[in-house]
Formats: sequence, structure tokens, C-alpha cells
Amino acid sequence: MTAGMPFYVSPEQLMKDRADFARKGIARGRSVIVLAYDNGIAFVAENPSRALHKVSEIYDRIAFAAVGKYNEFENLRVAGVRYADLRGYSYDRSDVTARGLANAYAQTLGAVFTQESKPYEVEIVVAEVGATPDGDQVYRLTYDGSVADEHGFVAMGGGAEQIEAGLKERWREGLHLSEALTLAVDLLGTDPSGGPTRVLAPGQLEVAVLDRNRPRRTFRRITGPLLERLLSSEDPTYDAPEADDDAPAHADTSVGAETSSSRDASSNPQTQRRDPEGPPA
Repeated sequence: MTAGMPFYVSPEQLMKDRADFARKGIARGRSVIVLAYDNGIAFVAENPSRALHKVSEIYDRIAFAAVGKYNEFENLRVAGVRYADLRGYSYDRSDVTARGLANAYAQTLGAVFTQESKPYEVEIVVAEVGATPDGDQVYRLTYDGSVADEHGFVAMGGGAEQIEAGLKERWREGLHLSEALTLAVDLLGTDPSGGPTRVLAPGQLEVAVLDRNRPRRTFRRITGPLLERLLSSEDPTYDAPEADDDAPAHADTSVGAETSSSRDASSNPQTQRRDPEGPPA
């Protein structure tokens, strides 16, 4: 009888073990920084891959950033896109909010943490850009479903505590995009163990913004020559130019411009929007 009895673990110890397991997995991931600038919210991650994204668009004014196990947070991203599309289609596009999405993610993460054999090794941020800086919303969700309403900036992944300490010292309201990106890249290159600071090249970064000046779909990736100019600019007022150098000649990619596909979609209220990035191959 004794040999067939299951091994007993107290609920407190079980939850502690799960939390420690999840935290260790998240700490192994490269950091992601989300910070506000004068015209929106910027996302900066150390990610040399061009196929596996840590930052993605969810809906018109909402973006998603994550660290941890890729397959787990990719499942969450896809579920978020489906949630947003269904709610926007069934009700109204304005009914899709970062707060509602964060609540849905919190329920999912909390259920997995308490009911499944292994918790998700992920930490995510859901951000929504408002018409003014006061309307911006940034929510940080941890592996157990806990939600924190962040203001100004947030860092996730390995070395997050040291990065947030640097943000508290150096971040200020009203930063231009070039200043915000330079600050984030400097902090991402800091060694948490006190070693020499690394210099991260544009090719090692994944950068995107929610630009409040764009009329509807505010998400935009910053890559190529545009990212190089923003990071190398010595003018503190320098901001995004009117068009990307690597964009097709006929495409209007200016800050605040809307693509032809998004204008066509906005003219049809029954059109469902999908994430242009899509799941990686």
C-alpha cells in the first residue's frame, strides 16, 4: 500500500517550485525594453533573427512584446490576434483595448500556472498607444497571470532589474525617437555581471513603434537604413524621416501615412485585420 501511494507535495511548495522554474526560464531570455517617446511607444529587443519576432502587432493601436520560450509566447500572440479580430468584428474596432486583452491573457496564464503540470516560461507586455501620451496603456503580465500597469517604461528578460534601474535614472518624458532608441540600446548592451558594455549593431536588434501620428494602424517596424540613422544621429531632435530608404518607390511609408491595403480595409467594416507579420515559417 505504501509503495503505491503518490508522493505528497504541499500546495505552497508546488507553487514555489513552479514559480522558480518559470523565472529561471525567463531569465535565460534576451531582454526586451518598452518605453514611451514623444510620439508613441517604442519596443527594442536584442534579437538577431529576422524570422522569429519578439515584438508584433495585435490590432490597430495595440502591440505585443515577449521574452521566454518562443513557442509558448507565439501561441499567446496568435490567440491575442484572434481575440482582437473576433471582438472588433462582432462589436466595434474601438472595443478592442489593451486592457481587455491583458485580462484575457491573465486568465490564460493563471489557469496554466495553477492547473497544468508546467507553467509557461514567458513574460509579456501588451501596449496601446493613445491619442495623447496620457492615453497610453502598458500592461506587464508574468508567468502566473499577474498584471501590472506600467508607466513610462518596462524591461523584461535577463538583466531586467539592472536595465530598469538605468531607465529610472535616464528616461524622461518627451524623448524623441532617436533618443529613446539610443537609451534602450545602451542599456541592452550592459552586462548584468559588471563586465564591459557590448555595442549592439542594428542587425542584432528588433525595433518597432506604435506611432500615434498614424491614422489607424499605428504599428511600424524600424529596420535597415532608417534604424541606422536613428541610432547614429547626434541631433537630439532627429526623428523618423518621411520615408524608409529601403521601401519601394511607390509606397508611402511616411510617419502618419496609411498603406493602401489598410485604407481598403477601413472602407469595408466587415473586413477582418490580420497581423501582417503572420506566424513565422
